[in-house]
Amino acid sequence: MGRLAVALIVSLWLIPTSILVNQTVPEPYMDEIFHIPQAQQYCKGNLWSWDPMITTPPGLYYLSLSHVACLLPGMFLVQKVSSFAELCSTARLRSLNGVLAILCSIIIYEIITHLRPTLSKRKAVSFAVILALYPLHWFFSFLYYTDVASLTAVLAMYLTCLKKKYYFSALLGAFAVFIRQTNIIWMLFVACTGIIDTTMTHPRKKVKVDELNESVKETGRLIHNDSISASSNMRRRKPNSGVNASKYSTITATGSLATQSSGFLDEIREICLTSWPMKWKLFISFSPFFMVLVAFVAFVRWNGSVVLGAKEAHVVSPHFAQLMYFSLVSALATAPVHFSLSNVANLFESFWKSRLSFFQWLLALTAGFLSVHFFSIAHPYLVADNRHYTFYLWRKVIKAHWLMKYLLVPFYVYSWSSIFNILGKVRQKVWVLAYFLATAAVLVPAPLIEFRYYTIPFYLFILHSHVDDNESWIAMGLMYLVINAFTMVMFLFRPFHWNHEPGVQRFIW
Repeated sequence: MGRLAVALIVSLWLIPTSILVNQTVPEPYMDEIFHIPQAQQYCKGNLWSWDPMITTPPGLYYLSLSHVACLLPGMFLVQKVSSFAELCSTARLRSLNGVLAILCSIIIYEIITHLRPTLSKRKAVSFAVILALYPLHWFFSFLYYTDVASLTAVLAMYLTCLKKKYYFSALLGAFAVFIRQTNIIWMLFVACTGIIDTTMTHPRKKVKVDELNESVKETGRLIHNDSISASSNMRRRKPNSGVNASKYSTITATGSLATQSSGFLDEIREICLTSWPMKWKLFISFSPFFMVLVAFVAFVRWNGSVVLGAKEAHVVSPHFAQLMYFSLVSALATAPVHFSLSNVANLFESFWKSRLSFFQWLLALTAGFLSVHFFSIAHPYLVADNRHYTFYLWRKVIKAHWLMKYLLVPFYVYSWSSIFNILGKVRQKVWVLAYFLATAAVLVPAPLIEFRYYTIPFYLFILHSHVDDNESWIAMGLMYLVINAFTMVMFLFRPFHWNHEPGVQRFIW
């Protein structure tokens, strides 16, 4: 019932907005001028034709063939078309992303209910609907881009891995890579999370008494070293009373018991010790992911590059500042969570409480300054194309003054600290590290600042945030609605013209 509710609610805005977009912008726009003609060539049966300006694999076009094939019988019955190729109009190709957006919202709902089985169905539906409104995902649900299909495939891969269907997950991972090649990183991340969950759910050794006493002392509740008196005191207490059990452990999303007091090295040690006796089980379960990786490496070696076309405009570059931009954009997209008074107070309290936290913040600030100073790239597409919002953010914010990019560094560092703090409450430290490394591997090599690239890591973050505050979710939903209304009005009803190029231009993310 929850899935149906999500699908129906998402359809309420998808269908009328799609009709409005197709009526106002009936011709291909921006990257659609490459994708739509290529898909139409496939519809004509020309499967070996290829536009050299397209950088991504043809997974979206094969999905389109399946989508159009499903529409064909009905169209023949009403005598709307006489051939398969006639079905591949701009509007019908765009409708694929509408269908995928609905499917993606259902997958989001399934992930939420799997990660949080105690959450009420009404809340799960509400959260899934709000996340379906995330502006970067919502906007491209009405155009023929690869983003919606890519997100849907990656989240489906992650959901099946959470359900321990590893072979099916690897198959979905292969298809995700066939849609967008950078998804190989997310496939490896999903495989890592599967290994972490498999090994960390293995039976653990009991906590030693002296370790328990040290933890109790930290909470101000002293237990005598005398084992007899300690055990008698414990017998008189009710379960989960006295010492706050959440101080020591929390039930993770997959049902595993994650010890909060354990350090990163402890988790690595535990994974290594647990994985060795299970090595053959792990090998059999996760070998399909390795096979996909080998096939991808062979493709890159044959192709000479990760991208397919326009290789000169997508050269791998050390764009470390991209990580900084992602953290702030993601934090602003969840501003009610990151910038609440309680969250700010908690982070600054941890900053002043220990020398280690002070050193970590200092190191992060140093890395941030070095990133924006030495590894901040102004791609020619960014500075020359005033149709994108990033063009104005670059000129009016980051380049407003030479000091501005340095003044933003503390906000970048705060955003990452907040992300780590939120994720660390529900996931193991090694999981958080894997998430950061995967995000870096996807974003750092990309020379062009595109907020669309942030969508997958954003969703993986917010799905594990476990935010229960209704006010925060309502505020996020209202914020998304305002942004979506603004960007769609600007796109549809504020066109403009270039002096150096004919045709109507429109604002886009």
